[in-house]
Amino acid sequence: MKQKVKYGIGQQSFEMLRRLNYLYVDKTEYIANLLSEGIQYCFLGRPRRFGKSLLLSTIKCFFEGKRELFHDLYIDSMPWDWESWPVIYLDLNLGTFSQGVEELEEFLDKFLSEQEMRFGITATTKAVALRFADIIKAAHEKTGKQVVILVDEYDKPLVNNINNPELFEKNRILLSNLYSNFKSSAEHLRLVFLTGVSAFGKLSVFSSLNNINDISFDEDYSAICGITEDELVDSFQEGISVLGEANELNYEETLSQLKSYYDGYHFGKRCPDIYNPFSLLNVMQKRDFYCYWVQSGTPTLLAQLLKKSNAQLEEILHCNASRSDLSKLDVEALSVEALLYQTGYLTIKDYDREYDIFTLGIPNEEVKVGFLEFLLPYYSSIQNNKVSSTLRSLLQDFENGNPDGVMRTLQTLFAGYGNTLGFGSEENVRNAMLIICSLLGVRIKAEYATSNGRIDLLVETDKYIYIIELKFDKSAAEALQQIRDRQYARPFQLENKHLFNIGVNFSSSERTLIEWQIEG
Repeated sequence: MKQKVKYGIGQQSFEMLRRLNYLYVDKTEYIANLLSEGIQYCFLGRPRRFGKSLLLSTIKCFFEGKRELFHDLYIDSMPWDWESWPVIYLDLNLGTFSQGVEELEEFLDKFLSEQEMRFGITATTKAVALRFADIIKAAHEKTGKQVVILVDEYDKPLVNNINNPELFEKNRILLSNLYSNFKSSAEHLRLVFLTGVSAFGKLSVFSSLNNINDISFDEDYSAICGITEDELVDSFQEGISVLGEANELNYEETLSQLKSYYDGYHFGKRCPDIYNPFSLLNVMQKRDFYCYWVQSGTPTLLAQLLKKSNAQLEEILHCNASRSDLSKLDVEALSVEALLYQTGYLTIKDYDREYDIFTLGIPNEEVKVGFLEFLLPYYSSIQNNKVSSTLRSLLQDFENGNPDGVMRTLQTLFAGYGNTLGFGSEENVRNAMLIICSLLGVRIKAEYATSNGRIDLLVETDKYIYIIELKFDKSAAEALQQIRDRQYARPFQLENKHLFNIGVNFSSSERTLIEWQIEG
């Protein structure tokens, strides 16, 4: 009987993955190239659950000389001596670091104590920086080999506290003291490899190390994490076939569905399409197309930042940015676009070489549906467990040409909405309607430009066009008159579709749509 493929969802230990015969997509060529370049300090930024931990675990096993784990992998064919080097692995995935600086202090004290015991030294100070320096020196002297330091999610104590400036700064100072050893202990170090979300500019590892190699945007390493299409076809053939059978799709249709749902990530100017590895493993094992990656985390901070910014959501989700905009985060002037990119909710869609500018967009259907469904309760009174049924009813009204039904459902969505997140801007109302219509699958444009002005919302189905003008604490009649006066309908008069002009008034005190007028 043919052995069933084991996908190892959540397995981040390379050694366990190999010993238990889980499927492994060979990334060791990237590691071989990295090491052959003689890089001493390296940083890789990628979204969560994109394989960073497995990558560091693989590097750890390589430097520990565990050649048996690399049988039949690319790096096994390279002329390495497979000697064992001292490896210090700091995994910051293991804490939340949001309860106070004491949490990080206790975590680092435990980590340093374990390393002191490992290398047979006694701490003579409580200072984090001095203890770590003594450990690195002792490891080198005891083994006769330079030290390999691997830090997984080096910035988690910062990312988790972006909305808590006081704790962010305390954690930053503590981490800066720890990481300052990377420069002062250079003679004892073979390799320092950090992974995380962002290169925080005010952290000592980036401000004091002028020779750190940030490979996050490098073409040669763009696919070091994640799954390319070639890797998908080569390594998941059986899974693709089984998935297709379970969903009554042929092989090509299954590939197309996988691409639509989980592909579309790019991490540089010339990066191949990258599939989300966490989602691929889940869909192969569970044989059901679903929003696995988005559902595995709660981007509450992102929702709060979007609300506070009062920005047009459509502009944020389809924006331009430079590499410097995307590569770092500054907590004092936080860029929502950069944070969305670094956390995986936006990705690079295009690159303008002349102006050296990236165009960003939502990677795929999984992120679009999952993220917008998560955002919707922040902009309306709808509860998470009622999103699907409410949207189905709304879609039916849009497609059947029932504008009054559309507006009544929207009124219900907003009615009773609380004010805890500072709700009360016209932009947030537009954003809510943009999210709703995007989830419905209808064509929608916010701030649609015409020769006489901008339409607040333009919604189009196969048979109907809805021109919606929003007013805040004014009147529906005034909104409808603006549509007439500026002749917003003129560009669509030759289309063979029924046209509705809708003027809407939103009340900030009642926090819902209180009146509308429909023409058409």
